[in-house]
Amino acid sequence: MQRSPQPYTPPRSPKRRQSRRKNARRGVPPPASPQAARQPRRKKPRMRPKTLLMLGAGLSLLLVGLCVVSLLAGVGLLYAADRILPGVSSVGVSLGSLDEAEAADKLAAAWVDSGLLLRDGDRSWEVNPADLGIGLDAATTAAAASEWGRSEGGIPGALRAILSGVEIDPALTVDLNQIAVFLESARSYVDVPAGNAGVELVNGQAVATPASEGRALNISATIELMRIDAAGELADGALNLVMDVVYPAVTDSSPLVAQANALLSSPFNVDAYDPIRDEWLHWTAPPEMWAAWLTAAPDPGSPTGLALTMNTAGPSAFLQASGSFADERTLRLDDAVVTMQDALARGQTSTVIRVWHNTTTYAVRPGQTLASIAEEVGIPYPYIQAENPGVNTDALSVGQTLTLPSKDVLVPLEPVPHKRIIVSRSQQHLWAYESGQVVFDWVISTGLPSSPTALGTFQVQTHELNAYADQWNLYMPHFMGFYHPGPNMDLMNGFHGFPTRGGGYLLWSGDLGHPVTYGCVLLSLENAEALYNWAEDGVVVEVRG
Repeated sequence: MQRSPQPYTPPRSPKRRQSRRKNARRGVPPPASPQAARQPRRKKPRMRPKTLLMLGAGLSLLLVGLCVVSLLAGVGLLYAADRILPGVSSVGVSLGSLDEAEAADKLAAAWVDSGLLLRDGDRSWEVNPADLGIGLDAATTAAAASEWGRSEGGIPGALRAILSGVEIDPALTVDLNQIAVFLESARSYVDVPAGNAGVELVNGQAVATPASEGRALNISATIELMRIDAAGELADGALNLVMDVVYPAVTDSSPLVAQANALLSSPFNVDAYDPIRDEWLHWTAPPEMWAAWLTAAPDPGSPTGLALTMNTAGPSAFLQASGSFADERTLRLDDAVVTMQDALARGQTSTVIRVWHNTTTYAVRPGQTLASIAEEVGIPYPYIQAENPGVNTDALSVGQTLTLPSKDVLVPLEPVPHKRIIVSRSQQHLWAYESGQVVFDWVISTGLPSSPTALGTFQVQTHELNAYADQWNLYMPHFMGFYHPGPNMDLMNGFHGFPTRGGGYLLWSGDLGHPVTYGCVLLSLENAEALYNWAEDGVVVEVRG
């Protein structure tokens, strides 16, 4: 039998065998056979991006579904429990998850405790609703809140309440007239006045300042909104006020800058005169201070149509700080500010104001009578009697407190600061002063001890060439009345010359230097005429003991 030929296989080289052994020891795999190289390699499975997105969307939908199911389950529980849905509120009070009774109690308490807001944009003021005549029907409002999402709104409404909140209109009782009265009283803090263009001092020079718009409460428009839909207006616990823009009367003050610079070269001086004590007080506002008080005002009589004036806040604060007294003295700020404004209008940087006196109290000492107290304090006793109507002034007790009227009641006119008349009862003498210098120095006669000329500080108030006193049937030449013996009395005591009775007969012509009158101050005919012509109404008269 003949064998078929076999493929020739060369003998393995000893070197190659040694090399494979070394590679095996090193962990190097043997080379692949040609047959192995031709076999395809298997690839590991890999997740595609599109598949990942679809899986994430599915999970998200699953979570949303679970949330919706949970939400619906919660809504169902609230429905079953007759509870108000979450997110429901009224007048700014959250009512979610409460029953009607709880909601009514919470609304009533909140309405009383937290009050109501008046609102103008970012400004607000808390007020008592009762003061506006607004009441809340808490039970009706709670019932309306409970109905939301059931009969009203349905399931979509319930979901909206939960997700974004729902404000229920409150059930209210409203008195529109009372609201109008209250809003009128609220103008003092709600209204913002417009600011006219003015002048200010910058680096020592006056420059124009811009005007500013104001805001004014429109009461009728606010009331109309409340009349149409009060519940809707107050649903969030606030009444939104209707405000009108107030435009300034002066928008350009540049024409006044030159005038202001001339005035601001000097300080503003205020001289305060106390006519009772005959004292002067002096206060000075430097230019950098009073420049801030300046503003412009319309003035049809001015060539520019404008005039410089002072705002009231600046000088008022200055006078309050300057005129702070430790006794009964005070300033009437409104009058003083007007006086300063008038001075500025005349182009002046100085003015004179008056110091006033308040009432005081007096403790009665042993042995005193109303007449003796009147002599001590310098106020005729009928004035003290009128100030204490409930007090038995005929039977004063030690330590009893009396109210003394202001001494200003005896100086009712604008005083003349540079003139003053001094009368001395003990010396029966008169001195008249002008600018601190004696102009008259005369012997006079005052009232009898039974009808004395009252002590105190008074003022020339009337001039009559020949006054008639019907009580004594006397004519009194060159009469100047300077005080009423009591309040609301027509009778006046004053200065006069020798009186006449029955035509030409002169009384007391030889009695000068001795008390002889019924309360007046007697002078010679010549001196009475001279004083009559010298002392105008307003000159202060001081009668001393």
